[in-house]
Amino acid sequence: MANGDGLVIRGNLREAYPDVLTAEAIAALAALAPLDARREELMTSRLARRAERIREGRAPTFLDPDATIGGTGITVAEARAGQFVGSEIPHDLQRQWIQGTGPAARPNEPTERSIRNVAYALLSGADGWMFDGEDALGQLGSLSLDNQRNLKLAFDRAPVFLAAAEQVAREVNEWARGFLGRETIADWRAQLGFTTRIFRPRGLHLDDRHVRHADGRGYSASMVDATLYVVGNHARLKADGSSIVLYLPKIQTAEEAAHWDAILGALEEHLGLEQGEVKAYVLVEQLEASFQLMEIRAALRTRFVGFNTGRWDYINSVADAMAGDPAFINPNISDITMTYGYMRNYEDRVRRAVNTPDQAGRFALWQGGMEPNIPVGSAAGVEASMARAVAGAEREQREGASGKWVAHWKMVHLVRPVWERAEAENQLGRSFPALTYTDGDAAGLVELEPAPRTVTGARDLLSIALQYANAFEQGMQAAALKRADLFGNEDMLYLMEDMATGEIRASILWEWIHKAAAITEDDEATGVSAGDVFTPELFARLLDEEYAKLQRADDRDVYDRSKQTTLPVARETVGEYVLAATKLPWLIDLLNLNLGNEDLERARGRVRDAIEAFTSRGVRTTANLDFDVG
Repeated sequence: MANGDGLVIRGNLREAYPDVLTAEAIAALAALAPLDARREELMTSRLARRAERIREGRAPTFLDPDATIGGTGITVAEARAGQFVGSEIPHDLQRQWIQGTGPAARPNEPTERSIRNVAYALLSGADGWMFDGEDALGQLGSLSLDNQRNLKLAFDRAPVFLAAAEQVAREVNEWARGFLGRETIADWRAQLGFTTRIFRPRGLHLDDRHVRHADGRGYSASMVDATLYVVGNHARLKADGSSIVLYLPKIQTAEEAAHWDAILGALEEHLGLEQGEVKAYVLVEQLEASFQLMEIRAALRTRFVGFNTGRWDYINSVADAMAGDPAFINPNISDITMTYGYMRNYEDRVRRAVNTPDQAGRFALWQGGMEPNIPVGSAAGVEASMARAVAGAEREQREGASGKWVAHWKMVHLVRPVWERAEAENQLGRSFPALTYTDGDAAGLVELEPAPRTVTGARDLLSIALQYANAFEQGMQAAALKRADLFGNEDMLYLMEDMATGEIRASILWEWIHKAAAITEDDEATGVSAGDVFTPELFARLLDEEYAKLQRADDRDVYDRSKQTTLPVARETVGEYVLAATKLPWLIDLLNLNLGNEDLERARGRVRDAIEAFTSRGVRTTANLDFDVG
C-alpha cells in the first residue's frame, strides 16, 4: 500500500498491524528515509573494500591515524587517545551479569502463545534480555511485526501478556524445583520488573521485507526495526524509569557506526527525545571492526555503553574477510574457541578498548559471548555441559567481562552465580595494557594455530548448515540443533543456534573446497587419508550422506513436514553457496530469497540468479521477491 509519504507498505499490513505500523511510526520512517541513501553508499563501499582485499589476498588494516572518521569531526588518533565524550553507564546497565537473548515471537503461533517468549525472558532472572529482531528472529510472513507487537503488549502489561506470564511463572518454578531444588520466582508480578529490556535490530546490510521506498528501492531493515521499537516503547520505558537500549549488529567500520549515530539522532529529534538518550551496545562480530574499536566508540559518542564479544558471527567474518588468502584455512569449528589464535587476540583488544578512558575518564562495558547450551538431556550429558558452561563463564569473568550472554532462560541461574560470587556490579576500568596498532597486532587478529581438519568436522559443518537452513525456511532463525550422527544420543546436548551458525559453517566449507584444504586425519568410512585434499567430489558425497540422514531422522529432530518442502530448498541453497566459485558475503541473502517458497525449481532459479548477479556484477540480491503491493 502506498502511503503518500514516499514509502510503500506491503499488502494489507497497515490494517493488520495498526498497533505497530501506527501513524506516528510511519511518520518517523518517512522522516528517516533520506538517511537510507547514505546507508546504500556505505554498503557499496563495504563490498568494494571486500572485493579489493580478495583481489589482493590481504587482511583488513588499521586506519591512518591522521584520517578523520567519516560522519564525525574526530580524527583516528583522537579516538584512539580517548579524546571524545562518551556515555555514562545508565543505572539499569550498571549490573548486567547475565543477559539472555531470543526473539519475542514464534512463527505460526497466536499471540497468547507467541508472547510466552517475552514472559520467559522477563521471568528468567536475567539482568538484561536482548529481544532479538535479527539473527534469532524468523522473517517468515509478518513475524517481525509480531515481534514488535508482543514487546509492546508485554511492556504495557496487557491482559494477554499477564495471563501468559502467570502460567509461565508456574512452569519456571516447577522446572526450578526439579533442577535447582528451589523456586526462582517469589512474586511473578514483581519479577517482571527485574530485567533490563534491550532490543537488537537487523544490520545495515539488510533490506526490510515489508517496507520499501516508493521508487521500488529497498528500505533499511535497521531503520524499520529501530524505529518501530523506539516509537512503540519509548514512553513506556521512560515511565518505568528504564533506559532505551539497543544492540547494534554487523557493524564493520567506525563510519558505519557514525551512520547509526545519525539514524538514532534523527529518530530522537523527531520524537523529541534528548540527544544520546537511546543507548547502544555494539556487537563486535566483524573482523574489520576489531581494527577500529576506539574509533567505533568515538563515532557513537554519548550513546555508546559497551561491546559484546560473540563467536559464530565473528568466525564467519574472519573467514569471509580472508577469502582471498589461499593460505588462510580454518580448522574444525569445534576447535575455534575463544582461546584460539585470532579469537583470543580479538577478545583481548575488546577488553583493552572498553577500559581505555574517554576525556571525562569514563569507561565502557564488556559483555562476554554466548553460552548456547540448553540443560536438557541425560543426567551425565547435562552435568558435563553445565560444567563446561560454568568454566567458560569463569574464564570470561577472570578476563574482565562484566557479564555474558545465554541463549536459553534455563541457563540464567546456572551461570549467573559466577558473577554473584565476584560481588562486583561490573568490571569497568580494570587495568589492561593500552591498545597498540603494530603490524604484530594486525597479524594477531588473523592468527591461525594448528588444529584438526577432519571428515567428521566437515560432516558437522554440513549437517548443522543443512538443518539450520531448513529451520530458517520454516521461519525459525533460532533452533536447537546437533549433528545428525548424534541424534538419539542424550549425552550430547542440543545447542541453541541462530543465523550465524549457518553463515559460518557454509563459509568454512567454501574455504575448505576452494583453498584445497588438507584433511589432517585418516577417515575409514570415506577412505580419506591424512594429507588428502577436501575436494568438491568429497563434499558432494558428504552432502548426499548427511542429507539422507536428515530425511531418515525422527520428527523430533527434523520435522516430517519439512522433508519434502523446505529441506530440499535448504540442500539446494547450501550446496550452491559452497560450490560457487565466487564467495558470497552472506548466506542469509540466499535464504531470504525463498522464505515462504517451497517450490524447488523456483528456489533453484532464485539462488542461481542471485549467485550470478553477484559473480558477474558484484550485486547482492536483497529485495523481497514476494513483495506484494496489495
